[in-house]
Amino acid sequence: VDPDVIAGSGGALDLVVLDDCLSRLEAEHPRTAAVVQERVFGGLMVDEIAAVHDVSRSTVEADWRLGRAWLSRELRGAGA
Repeated sequence: VDPDVIAGSGGALDLVVLDDCLSRLEAEHPRTAAVVQERVFGGLMVDEIAAVHDVSRSTVEADWRLGRAWLSRELRGAGA
């Protein structure tokens, strides 16, 4: 995982904490969590994710911004 992808992670990531955060994100925002996972772990580009979910590019970009902000807040709170 590239820590720079998750804004505000502050460097080293604890993958267990990241997994817990992603699970909570998935419970609240399933598509957003999928977008984050596909970008970070799958290396997919915005247009590819849009095609997978049959949504617009702008929807994926909004989900990506939400997911990054949500995870950044959660990871700072977890001390990751």
